Amino acid sequence: MADVMARSGVITSCGRRFTVCSHRGGGDGKPFVPGSLRFSSGSDFLGSSLAEKMSSAKSPPLKSSLQPVAAPSQQTQRTLGFVKAMKWWEKGIQPNMKEIESAEDLVESLTGAGDKLVIVDFFSPGCAGCRALHPKICQFAETNPDVLFLQINYEKHKSMCYSLNVHVLPFFRFYRGAQGRLCSFSCTNATIKKFKDAMAKHGTERCSLGPAKGLEESELLALGANKDLAFTYEGGSADKPETITEPSKELTPPAPKPSIAVTAWR
Repeated sequence: MADVMARSGVITSCGRRFTVCSHRGGGDGKPFVPGSLRFSSGSDFLGSSLAEKMSSAKSPPLKSSLQPVAAPSQQTQRTLGFVKAMKWWEKGIQPNMKEIESAEDLVESLTGAGDKLVIVDFFSPGCAGCRALHPKICQFAETNPDVLFLQINYEKHKSMCYSLNVHVLPFFRFYRGAQGRLCSFSCTNATIKKFKDAMAKHGTERCSLGPAKGLEESELLALGANKDLAFTYEGGSADKPETITEPSKELTPPAPKPSIAVTAWR
């Protein structure tokens, strides 16, 4: 058996042939021990050892087809943040609608409106009636571009609303020029006729004799006395009578009389 294997080759399952080189067993009955295996590279299939190919071959560096994603620009981030942070009272805003930030902002907006009709809208984010009425207010603002709409968030300005005697929502006040406050009322979608009637009555253009009045004197005093507000008001100096002082006249002393000499006759 040893002689046969020594003189023959073996074909492996992958088609390669190897030759067994061994020490032939003697007559002492020792078993056959193969000495070495020599592979032949006569076959074209896997012409060399797979391990040798894997160790010798240098694989090219992998190139990723993924391209780096550019970071969004600041304008895009601001736009996305604005869309995510938009509240219901910020939707549908028209150019003639403005949210009041402070008591001073309210006073300046009213006095700076001139002869325009100004509508102050008091609302609250948690007020269902305010939310339902908001789209219609935006429609009124769109169809009346000459009217100024001022929005006051009750939750942000509770102390200011308390000084202005606003205790029900939604609530509206109409102002115009030197006349000051024209009317004030509360209405919802069910009573929207109040708003339409007030717009028809006070929406016509007119010219005021004098500067815009804005808030009432009592309201200004209440805002100035409110310690929670950074607003000061010293009082209506315009109502005080002006004191007219005449220019002083220089008094000219009288001219001295000429002295008369008296001669005594003896």
